[in-house]
Amino acid sequence: MWGWSKIRNPLRVALNYLVIRISGFLPSLKIKNALYRSLGVKVGKNVAIGLEVTFDIFFPELIEIGDNSVIGYHSTLLCHEFLVDKWKKGPVSIGKNVLIGAHTTVLAGVVIESGATVSACSLVNADVARDALVGGVPAREIRSESGT
Repeated sequence: MWGWSKIRNPLRVALNYLVIRISGFLPSLKIKNALYRSLGVKVGKNVAIGLEVTFDIFFPELIEIGDNSVIGYHSTLLCHEFLVDKWKKGPVSIGKNVLIGAHTTVLAGVVIESGATVSACSLVNADVARDALVGGVPAREIRSESGT
C-alpha cells in the first residue's frame, strides 16, 4: 500500500475524496448525482444514493449504477484492493432497479444484475444474479428469481 501514489496521482485521489465526502452529506439527489458523474461514475436516471455512501477514491470511473437503483446509507463501493504484496482493481456494475441496503460493502469486480436486492450490512464479494435476494457476510443467496 505504500506505493499507492505510483498507481494514481495523489492530487486526483484528493479531489475524488473531497467530492465523494461532500456529496455524501448532500440531501439533493440531483446535485449529488451530478457531482458523482463529474468524477466519471456512470449514474443512471432516478438513482438514489443515500447519505454517507463512499465510492472508491482511486477509481470512481469504474463504477456504474443503472436506472432506478438505490444505494443505502453508509454503503461502500470499492474498485480496488490492496493486498500484502500486490493490488488489484476491477469495475463495479450495478444493474437497473437494484436495491443495496444500508451499511453494505461491494468489492472490486462485482456485478449486481438488474432487479437484485442486497440486504443491509452485507459484504458482496461475488456477482449477484438477476432478481436475486442476497445478504450476509459474505453475501449468500436468500431467494432466486424463481422465488425459492
